[in-house]
Order: sequence, then structure tokens, then C-alpha cells
Amino acid sequence: MLNTKLVTWALAVWAAITFVVCVIYGLVTPKSIHMSDFLEMALPAFKWLTWWGFLLGLVESFLCGAYAGLVYCPIHNWLHRRWGTR
Repeated sequence: MLNTKLVTWALAVWAAITFVVCVIYGLVTPKSIHMSDFLEMALPAFKWLTWWGFLLGLVESFLCGAYAGLVYCPIHNWLHRRWGTR
């Protein structure tokens, strides 16, 4: 059984760190190979290379990770109770 609180926090922090890594990657590579267009499509109101956009993208990434944990854990735990080893 998974601890929902632990997994939710872990995925939220992982998503925020991944966002920061994507932004750093975008700053050190040519525009043709970084993720700015994808980030602007995937994160509502995100604008590349603005402080407001960065903070908003960080919060949105964190919340998306938290949502993934909140949805994944109950599904995993239910399936584990139903079909897992006893």
C-alpha cells in the first residue's frame, strides 16, 4: 500500500524540479531544441523568460505533480487490495 501524502509530495516536488531543469536546459541550448513552445502550450498563462511566467510555471508544475499523486495512489491502493498478494 502506498502512502498518498508521501507520493503526492514526492511527485509534486519532482514535477517542480523537472520544470526548473527544463527552463535551465532551454537557457543553455539553441531555441530549436528546447521546450519553450511545449511549456507554453502545456501550462496555462506561462510565458517563456519572464519572472511571472517562471513562478507561475513552477506552481502549475507542482500542482500537476500533486494531482498525479492524489489520483494515482488511491487507484494503486484499490488495485493492490483487489489483486495484490496477500
